[in-house]
Amino acid sequence: MRVTDTADVAADAVIGDGSSIWHLAQIREGAVVGPGSIVGRGAYIGTGVTMGANCKVQNYALVYEPAVLADGVFIGPAAVLTNDTYPRAINPDGSSKSAADWHPVGVTIGEGASVGARAVCVAPIEIGAWATIAAGAVVTKDVPAYALMVGVPARRIGWVGRAGVPLVERDEHWVCPQTGARYVEHDGILEEAHD
Repeated sequence: MRVTDTADVAADAVIGDGSSIWHLAQIREGAVVGPGSIVGRGAYIGTGVTMGANCKVQNYALVYEPAVLADGVFIGPAAVLTNDTYPRAINPDGSSKSAADWHPVGVTIGEGASVGARAVCVAPIEIGAWATIAAGAVVTKDVPAYALMVGVPARRIGWVGRAGVPLVERDEHWVCPQTGARYVEHDGILEEAHD
């Protein structure tokens, strides 16, 4: 495990074996960073956030609680996972909001999924396994596994396989041009073909 001197890691945060926490990163109380994970320069991991094994949170990304990242999740530079559906600094009467005045909601990301640079994931949402969120996209709804999402608001423009490469439709299957893996689509859901 490598934690730079300039990182701010809470005493009760759990950092897995082989993980690296880089300059100016902040890991809050109760956060769990799985083994083999990397938290880049200036990134923020909120209180109680859970990251699986071999995740990468790139420079200046903000992962607010109660986010849950499965194994192998990639969060690009300056991406944001929010936690407040209706954010306000004050209550309707003008008084300052406190922690008691709102209930945090999170972003849950499935195994191997990627969130591109400067993308924003507006909680509460779930992003399916192996999905790819393009750089700059704003995700406001749940994302199915293997979906390729772009735009503001994000919309699905195709499918990607485990390699992250866009799939090509061929003979009633979707095929990864890099690995040859085959997938089938039923009612807007993509699954690996087992034939």
